[in-house]
Parts: sequence; structure tokens; C-alpha cells
Amino acid sequence: MQLRAEPKGWLINQCMMQKTGEEASMITTVVVLVMENRSFDHMVGWMKQLNPDINGVDGTEFNLMNTSDPTSGKVFFKDRSEYVDPDPGHSIQAIYEQVYGVKYSPESSVIAPNQPATMSGFAQQAESQQKGMSATVMNGFLPDAVPVYKKLVSEFALCDRWFASVPSSTQPNRSYVHSATSHGLESNVKKKLMEGLPQKTIFDSLHESGHSFGIYYQDPPSTLFYRNLRKLKYISKFHPFDLEFKKHCKQGKLPNYTVVEQRFFDLKIAPGNDDHPSHDVSQGQKLVKEVYEALRSSPQWNKVLFIITYDEHGGFYDHVPTPIDVPNPDGINGPAPFNFKFDRLGVRVPTILVSPWIQAGTVLHGPNGPYQTSEYEHSSIPATVKKIFKLGDFLTKRDEWAGTFEHLLLTRSSPRTDCPITLPSPMKWRDTVAKEDGMLSELQAELVHLGASLNGDCRKFKDMMYPDVLVKSMTVKEGSKYMKDALKTFLDECERCRRNGMDESEVVVVVNPDKTASKKKSFLKMIRAWIVCRTN
Repeated sequence: MQLRAEPKGWLINQCMMQKTGEEASMITTVVVLVMENRSFDHMVGWMKQLNPDINGVDGTEFNLMNTSDPTSGKVFFKDRSEYVDPDPGHSIQAIYEQVYGVKYSPESSVIAPNQPATMSGFAQQAESQQKGMSATVMNGFLPDAVPVYKKLVSEFALCDRWFASVPSSTQPNRSYVHSATSHGLESNVKKKLMEGLPQKTIFDSLHESGHSFGIYYQDPPSTLFYRNLRKLKYISKFHPFDLEFKKHCKQGKLPNYTVVEQRFFDLKIAPGNDDHPSHDVSQGQKLVKEVYEALRSSPQWNKVLFIITYDEHGGFYDHVPTPIDVPNPDGINGPAPFNFKFDRLGVRVPTILVSPWIQAGTVLHGPNGPYQTSEYEHSSIPATVKKIFKLGDFLTKRDEWAGTFEHLLLTRSSPRTDCPITLPSPMKWRDTVAKEDGMLSELQAELVHLGASLNGDCRKFKDMMYPDVLVKSMTVKEGSKYMKDALKTFLDECERCRRNGMDESEVVVVVNPDKTASKKKSFLKMIRAWIVCRTN
């Protein structure tokens, strides 16, 4: 790969490019919030009304209802998004059809990656999933409908060329955010996720170099899908968001690398705030507002970089073709039947960068290197963190290739003093209460599977407790309780291991979970579900 000769995006003054790493060290705290399942055009595409430099939408974008029939009718992209239910398709097969306009098949998948993405199949794929869903995916929010983002885009930086790392679902993409690889995970494979992904993470790199990190969770944290984070030495890095985030902000004690995790389960008393359909995006807006305002009032504010992004597009339309010619991070290809080579990116997603060192109204287009084909994607986060904190080696070939954005912090000689102290309050879109008695979403089921790994149930019940059986008849409310109880069991075991002098570099594994009455009830319920599963 050759270095890009000319920048394809935001132009940077050469004197800024020559500033030293010492000057870039004004950032001592990077805060990362990864929202769920929304595309760029869907969430912020209409922000082009505020700033024509944004590569957004103007209403002329469309998909045919049938990509093979020019007379099938056009579905134009509109500005009427509100509450979305049900969840659009975002499997690797669905995304293939959305991006290339043809249904996935083993034969077509060999050809298509070498062809330009047409972004023409969103309406067709959605309509095949459910009649009328084409209108759902071909719609976006007006700026006033997402007022928190409207204010942040006006006051800080919006990247309009940031892609999901994999054209697939949640967990493969979330894994890239902190490790620049999914270790061959091309879809949400239950067994691999329960065992824990084994790759080195940015958390490890920070720890090795003497920098701090912390994970502030509302529901039990999805970062525990990284097996390394189950090591005893890292358990103290996990903090309940509601109890400690604002307190640490106020005290100026946020770690160098701070991750905020949302409520993934949608309950009446605590609605989901991750933006995953069918959750109300107003709850996600409230979370972003809460995090921003806590950071803004912190004594650390002048040294903060706050990154808001989305794991993947969730099946919603975006008009920018997905890039190809992307390096495989670690030489690991996905298994059959897809045999994905990790050589192309997913659909474009919103990414907002917030810091008093960023000029108001900045639009960040494509990166200026390090390679001619480099793009902004989730691996850009560990790549940029590596530069900010002067860490050692890259994690994989992907973060070595990914564009970085530390130059945004070098355009000023001092931090801004005019950053808003508060953000607007969002409007509520959902008229009904949370469907806590409904069945689990795929993401929620994955978190329950994680819980079964943390609390030892996956080892306790062995062959009788297939992962699918565990969640088959479980409601959202039950799944939330199961996961919270599982995390408590795991943390209790961590404390026991610490008291017994366990090597802190070892992964904590619950081998013999307590046989409490509640667990016996859960066991009987799983047996009943297993019988139902076997008879269906």
C-alpha cells in the first residue's frame, strides 16, 4: 500500500501536521460511547440542512422496490423517522443484499466484493422481511428530532466517512472498537462469544504502558466478551455507571480511557438507551446528554475527547458505497458458509467527536493516510488512542491501516471556553411502555449467553443447556435479571479468588455456581424450555 499523495477529506494546515506529540498530549482522557444499529443517513443525514459540507441527504436518494425491475417503483429517502419497531435486518446476508442489490448466495459473494457497492438493496431486502418495512429503512431523523446531536454537530465535529468495520451484526463490530479485530468472528457466534474473544485489546496496551482505563456499565457490560477483561487484575476497572460516573467526573478521576456502556434491556422502570430498535432514540439522546454534561462540568473537561459512534447500521439506508481493498487484521478468515475474508467494510455510521480543542462546526471527511486506501472505521479508535498516549505496537494490521483523527485536536492553541454547558432535552417518540414481557432480541440473547458463561451455568448444565434453550422462553425482564444476577455471581467469585491469593493475570472462571432456590427454579424452567425445543 502506498501513502495517499493528496488528502481526500478535511485539509490540514501543514504547520499543524508538524506539531509534536508533546503538544498533542493535552488530551488525557478519551471517553467512548458506542450506540446501536443506526446508519449515518438515518440518524444524521439530514444534518446537511445545517451544513452543506456534510455528505448527507437531500431527498433525491432512492431504492427500487425490486432491483431487477426498473419499473417496480422507487422508494425515496424521507425525513419522517420516529419510533422504529420491529428491528430491520442486519445479518451478513441481509447486509449483502442491501449493499449490492442482489440476494446473497455463495456464488455471488465471490464476485461482488470486487464490484462497486450500489447501496441499492435496502428497500428490497426490508420489504422481503416484512411488508411496509421499506418505508422504515428509507427514512431519517430531521435535526430537530435528535436535538442533542443537532447541537453537538453544530458545536464540535461530525465525521461523514466513518464505516462499520465488518458488513455484519453487532458483536463483530463492537469487538473492533477496542481491539481492531473480531478474531474471525463474522457473525454473532454463540460458542465463541461465550468462551470469550481471545485477542489483545487496547485495554491491555494501556495497562502495559501504565495508563488507566475504566468501564462504566448500566446493564452488565458487553466488553466482557473480551476474555482478557475477565482477568482478576481488571475486575476493579468495572464501575456501575449510575453510582460512579458522575462522581468520578466531579472529582476529576476519570481514567485515561473511559468506556460507557448502556442499558441494553428495555424495562418499564429503566428503558433501553442504546438506540437499538425497538428502543426509543430519545432515551439514547438522554444518555448522550447526561454523559456530555457530566464531562462538561468536570475539572477534566479541558483534556477530554468524547467519541460517540454506532456499532453498525442496523439495516437502515445509507447512500455512500462501502469500501473494499481493506486489510484483513490478523490473517483469520471467517468459517463456512460465508468464508468472509474481512477485506471490506460495513455501512457508514454516525460518529461525533467532542472536545474543547475542536473547532465548532467541523466536518471530518476521509483521512489523510496512513495509506492510500485508509478509511475511518472502528479501528480508528485504538489507532488514535495509540497516538495520543504514545503506546507501543499496533494491535493488528487493521488499526495500522485505519485513519486517525488526532489532528483535529491540533487546530487551536488553547481550549475553547464557549462550549455549551448543557444540551437540549430530547422529545419522546414512543407512546407505549417498554415491552419487558416480550421475547429477547438477538443482542439481549447474546448478553444472556455471556451471563451463562460468567456465572458458570454453561459448565454446570453442560449438554442439557444449549444456548438457544436458555433464552427460548425468556422475556426481556427475565433476561435482564438473569444477566445482573450472573454478573453478581461472577464478581463475588472474583472477590473470593482475590482473597485466596489467585494470580491476578488469570481469567476468573466460575466452576461450581451456588445451587440456590432461585437457580433451581431457573434450572426447571430451562428443562421445560428444552423439552419444548425438542418437541417442536
